[in-house]
Amino acid sequence: MLSWIRDLDQLLRGSKTGPDLATSEGSAIPLRVFVPLAIILGASYGFFMGWYSFGVRDDDAGKWQMLASVVKVPALFLLTLLVTFPSLYVFSALGGCRLGFLATLRLLVAAIVVNLAVAAAFGPILAFFTVSTESYSFMILLNVALLSLAGLVGCGFLLRSLRSLMSTPNAPIEPPQEDQPEPARLPLSTASNLTASSIFRVWVVIYALVGAQMGWVLRPFIGSPDAPFTFFRNREGNFFLSVFNHLSKLLEM
Repeated sequence: MLSWIRDLDQLLRGSKTGPDLATSEGSAIPLRVFVPLAIILGASYGFFMGWYSFGVRDDDAGKWQMLASVVKVPALFLLTLLVTFPSLYVFSALGGCRLGFLATLRLLVAAIVVNLAVAAAFGPILAFFTVSTESYSFMILLNVALLSLAGLVGCGFLLRSLRSLMSTPNAPIEPPQEDQPEPARLPLSTASNLTASSIFRVWVVIYALVGAQMGWVLRPFIGSPDAPFTFFRNREGNFFLSVFNHLSKLLEM
């Protein structure tokens, strides 16, 4: 376990995603370490997320909801990985990244671990508001805000790592002919970086949309204090409409 914590610390400091990742055999980011880390960190945040239902209910539904949240949060990120990984691999290849199939998978798992590490670090903040309020809408919006912030950090980590791994050699710029102005053009490396950055940003949007909808499919994560416990709810409405409705309810209070 101490070695796992050391690996996580090195990942957060950026020492495991250097240029040698493209040619390494997985020793820098072993899946046998980082997949369990993702599950543990996700379960930690899920515990604090489900704590709200446990605190506001007197029956066994609160306990079941807490257990369900512990299971669902890691499942949310791993299932989102399963759905979006093929697109990331294609996008990274188009962007000029030198990573192979398994190396791309390791890097995406590392980004998820960073995401969940930030979310787990928000756990004490979530616990504080859990014991400070009974507003269900407020807790919904707070969890959306915390997970969104953690997701931005994780996506930023992924984009920085991918950009550092791009194979974009500088192209020699021919000198201008005599009595002719120098043509205004970008070096190949700069133009390629701009194109790759745009491609990766499009993928990040896709990842965020898939993650939001996956969370909607797996709901409830917190559990309404006025509804009986259920592991899944009917597929009605959507994530964005639900956030808008809870925001409206919170502003009316």
